Parts: sequence; structure tokens; C-alpha cells
Amino acid sequence: MTAVGRTLPDVQAREGHGRAIILASASKARIGLLKDAGLDFTARAAPVDERAIEAPLLKAGAGGAAIAAALADAKALAVSSAVPNALVIGADQVLDFQGEHWTKPASIAEALAQLRRLAGATHRLISAVALARGGTIVWRYAEEARLTMRALTDAEIDAYLARVGDAALSSVGAYQLEGLGIQLFATIAGDYFAILGLPLLPLLAALRHEGALSLAHAGS
Repeated sequence: MTAVGRTLPDVQAREGHGRAIILASASKARIGLLKDAGLDFTARAAPVDERAIEAPLLKAGAGGAAIAAALADAKALAVSSAVPNALVIGADQVLDFQGEHWTKPASIAEALAQLRRLAGATHRLISAVALARGGTIVWRYAEEARLTMRALTDAEIDAYLARVGDAALSSVGAYQLEGLGIQLFATIAGDYFAILGLPLLPLLAALRHEGALSLAHAGS
């Protein structure tokens, strides 16, 4: 498990600021993680063009950590500018396969192609999270995991896609580790929460540091 991208100062004290927490995402996995952790928050999808943000970074040869961090920052800032007194969580995840940057499959055919390439091989997932307040990033963190998929047959991949259907299109790599997708893997090295798209423990520590989270104020 490798932590990367801690390039900003520690979280600033949040004296004088409200305790509202907003997740700048409509991701069911991220919403579920925060709900299960007992957070009192609202979810609001960030109006950002991810491909437009990625394009110049890819052209410049940026790595996965830089791309994930840029996307997480952009999402947090897009919502923070509209709700300046809230703490806004932005998060994103990128998949690196043998130096290639992958995005979510747009169709079952693309999901099939991704899974065929991933079968029997190792890929990297880099998950980044950022906190914004008042239109400024006050904290960010990124973490990397390495996952090795089993040497799947075409029949196994077809059967998997038949069972999960369009859910395969909701995540990069065409799998959800928290569901049937776990059966595709041989080994996993990394933080489970980061693999799901949100490095949860560092985020909770940052929220506590900000004074925005305690067991006394956790949601029911």
C-alpha cells in the first residue's frame, strides 16, 4: 500500500466556519462509505468535464496520481465555490494498466474488452480525495493499490457481464470489488476503501482535524 500526493499543508483549523459537509459526487459507492461511517452530509454531483481536465495532463505525460488529484480538486472546488462555508469532499479514481490511463467503459463491448485485457494481469488503481473550503483546497491525499485479476476465460467474463449488466459501466475496469467483481481477482494489495474510490481513514482524520467530525456529531 503506497500513499502518494500529500503536497498541501496539513488541514487548517476551521474556527469560525460551519460544520456542513458536502460530498461532490453522486457515486453510490462513496455515498455508501460515508453513510456507513455515520457522517452527516449531503451529496451533490460536481459540474465538471473530467475528460477536458484530463486531456492536457495526459498530453503532458502526467501520472495517475497527478490526474486523480486534479480531478478530485476540480470536483471539490466546483461545489465549494457555490457553498463557501461548507467543507466539500472531492474524490476521483484512475486506473493505470501498463502505463495506459483508462476511463469507465461506455458500453458492454468496451467492458468486455477491458476485462479481457485485465485478465491474468496486474493493474494499479490510484484514488485521490480533496477537501475544499471557501473555494480553496485545504487538504488532499492519494493512495495506490495493485490488483491482480485471475486468468479468466472468455466464458467466465461473459457470465460475469451477463450477471452484473450495466453496473459494469459504473466503474473503471468494469468491476465492483464490493460485489460479484471480487470473484475476478487472485490478489489485492492496498487499502479496501481506496479501491472502492475513497481513502476513508485519512479523510476521516482530516475531517476531525477540521473540527467537522466527532462521534458526538455523527449522523444517525
